[in-house]
Amino acid sequence: MTNIKKIPISREVHADMETPLSVYRKLADAPFSYLFESVEGGDKWARYSLIGLPSKKIIRISKNLIEIVEEEEIKERIEVNNPLDYIKSLHDSFSVEEIPGLPKFTGGLVGYFSYDCIRMIEKRLEDSEPIDLLGTPDALLMISEEVAVFDNLKNRLHLIVMVESEDEETLSRAELRLDQLEKKLKENFEFEEFSKPNDSVEESDFVSSFGEKEFKSAVNKVKEYIKKGDVMQVVCSQRMSIPFNSDPVALYRAIRYLNPSPYMYYLNLKDFHIVGSSPEILARLEDGDVTVRPIAGTRRRGKNKDDDKAMELDMVNDPKEIAEHLMLIDLGRNDVGRIAEPGSVEVTEKFGIERYSHVMHMVSNVTAKIKKGLTAMDVFKATFPAGTVSGAPKVRAMEIIDEFEPVKRGIYGGAVGYLSWQGNMDMAIAIRTAVIKDDLLYIQAGGGWVADSIPDLEWKEALNKGRVIFKAAEMVQEKLKG
Repeated sequence: MTNIKKIPISREVHADMETPLSVYRKLADAPFSYLFESVEGGDKWARYSLIGLPSKKIIRISKNLIEIVEEEEIKERIEVNNPLDYIKSLHDSFSVEEIPGLPKFTGGLVGYFSYDCIRMIEKRLEDSEPIDLLGTPDALLMISEEVAVFDNLKNRLHLIVMVESEDEETLSRAELRLDQLEKKLKENFEFEEFSKPNDSVEESDFVSSFGEKEFKSAVNKVKEYIKKGDVMQVVCSQRMSIPFNSDPVALYRAIRYLNPSPYMYYLNLKDFHIVGSSPEILARLEDGDVTVRPIAGTRRRGKNKDDDKAMELDMVNDPKEIAEHLMLIDLGRNDVGRIAEPGSVEVTEKFGIERYSHVMHMVSNVTAKIKKGLTAMDVFKATFPAGTVSGAPKVRAMEIIDEFEPVKRGIYGGAVGYLSWQGNMDMAIAIRTAVIKDDLLYIQAGGGWVADSIPDLEWKEALNKGRVIFKAAEMVQEKLKG
């Protein structure tokens, strides 16, 4: 593709009376927009929150068909051998003028890659076609050219409009657009109140794609594969749904309150919405440095400091948790090693503990330098999907997932995030994530099935992982105050 030069025209404004949510409501609350936030370590807001104003152009992928949509009209349909190669070529064609003082993210390709994009990477899975009940694209990327970056440290807002030339007329239009955005920020906006529901969401409220009997039977059949030596672990899941006809932004607010996480995201994609609070990175590429961060090992938070410490000690001394975690570290090292400069792969943190509002996780950190000549989509293809949503060995585990899961996964287990104009990438694993479509809220959850998995406990674990999202939905729909 021809080189696409992008020039950021920006304005910095005071935002001490705003929040990322209020900025989103005022500037961006329309189809093909997004809000990304982050809480680090369970209790500290990351410095920057990203607000993507409605994109005029999007890329929609279903199998080998790419649709280029402008102003909500399909302008071009392209049949290709591999859509991910098209995205790589497009992303690699970007160049952006560096402006001192601006945040590193000024826009780019923003959206999601579904779990089923693995069929574009792994030949052994390309002919498998699970039943698709959701009907969402395999990938959808917004070409994000107007963004507001909220500096949570300085309470300032960077308004950014991307242009492709610096002639007087183009610059004048960009400044006028910044004037419009600054004016919109001065409008008043009030959020509707709600509070945490008093009653927990009951198991009977869920509609499962699997069914309890079939789910437990699948656990036992997967254990047979494990005993035969086919595979060490398989991460199977079930999709659950409940009716939902409230404001999706309100659901994001509730999830943000109940489960603050390193990756919190809200995407308005017109026909459906994605709302998530994921604890786990798929992969990050920043200025040539690659990071993956395996998570395996979970315990509930304690009722007090002593109980919390007891939960931590129970987790770090559990042989099953340690074995699974070591397996995922090895997977991460092997994945990253495929695109890394020789000798640059390092485990920089091992068996760390991260605490969140309801749970604690055991985490490790794997880093590397990207091999010369490779770019963000090479990192994506090497690390996708995460071992925490597939199993080990990955490809055989995914074949078994296709055998037993009754429906196409779609967004669950895929990746949500961005490929920036600057060539960087930051992708979260799409877990603890809701998809809202046609007045239904869907969430998918599961666990890593191993040789000694107990079907009853695996069923309960999947339900428990879905509860925080469903509790958030209840919180919104009942609009309780107190």
